[in-house]
Amino acid sequence: MKYFSILLLLILLGGCAAVPKPEVPAVAPPPVVVPPPVVVLPPAVPTLTPTTWEAVAGWYDEPTTAAWPAFLESCAGLKNQAAWQAVCLIAQTLPAQDGEAQRAFFESNFVPHQLANPDSSTDGMITGYYEPLLHGSRQQSKKYRYPVYGVPGDLLTIDLASIYPELKNMRLRGKLQGNRVVPYYNRAEIDNSSTPLKGKELAWVDNAVELFFLQIQGSGRIKLDNGETLRVGYADQNGYPYQSIGKLLVERGELPLEKASMHGIKEWGKQNPTKLPELLASNPSYVFFRELPNNGNGPLGALGVPLTAERSIAIDPRAIPLGAPVFLATTWPNSSKPLNRLMLAQDTGGAIKGGVRADFFWGFGDEAGAMAGSMKQKGRMWVLLPKSLIK
Repeated sequence: MKYFSILLLLILLGGCAAVPKPEVPAVAPPPVVVPPPVVVLPPAVPTLTPTTWEAVAGWYDEPTTAAWPAFLESCAGLKNQAAWQAVCLIAQTLPAQDGEAQRAFFESNFVPHQLANPDSSTDGMITGYYEPLLHGSRQQSKKYRYPVYGVPGDLLTIDLASIYPELKNMRLRGKLQGNRVVPYYNRAEIDNSSTPLKGKELAWVDNAVELFFLQIQGSGRIKLDNGETLRVGYADQNGYPYQSIGKLLVERGELPLEKASMHGIKEWGKQNPTKLPELLASNPSYVFFRELPNNGNGPLGALGVPLTAERSIAIDPRAIPLGAPVFLATTWPNSSKPLNRLMLAQDTGGAIKGGVRADFFWGFGDEAGAMAGSMKQKGRMWVLLPKSLIK
């Protein structure tokens, strides 16, 4: 009867999509026999297998000093987690430019774990994202007519773990309709203004496609017509799963696979303005924003700390503890040139799901956007876990 009740609840909530909450994965106790212990993660997600530093491709060639400021930012976000407190206290005593001491610190206090997919493969997909610049206004006009919404007041977030602990990684979003919880408005309904979101506009921008990609990036800046700059970041989402419009264009024969990039989609939109609304509506997911301090630092990631250009990545928190150092072995966009770097798992994303999967943060502006838009590379990943976390 208990599981029938769970099923009934999920049916009532219909299209409300599940959104995982970042958390430190459960850790299995070391077995008595060889092979070495494996970090056990929630069901249906990848495993992390301990390995040696020599097995981490490029570890000894990468200067740790370049990633050190980003690691200290992670420590600021992890300060209340017992497993990280000791290593972060040690890190604060090390000189910022002493790469030898930093490398010794990681090798003494962490164990590298290679990430593998559920099928045991260790190769995965590495994409890129960035902080875009849009143009807009605080007032709606003929030029600025696409709203950037804050979180609507009628959006419900339901934490199922309070009733069913076995669903602790599940959150559902919806709205009340009488005394029933039903799915929230999808993108088409929101864009058609058939929703009670009036008054929740943070700003209005001049380009629907740029707004769409702002939602995919999760944060950005809006240059206002009065000369000010408004900074916005992810606040919430309507509960629907992300659907790739690039993949849809390829399936329809509108774009070849090699041109289904952010730049290619934007160019397609310019050439097909009448088809554009239907294409955008095919992704029902919709992101709501909040204003952020315009202090010159990077945008805030899911960890709650500023992202660092070319040192922060977005990951699936079911596979990698949010905030952890991750050594990434991939290649530069549209190239076979190695890109091996110590990164920090400081963000998440609606499209970043699975094991060996990461979104590489390139920074702010057009140059970063060009790199992000063309990045779709194979890669391998090693997660560095504090020894205190795997005892």
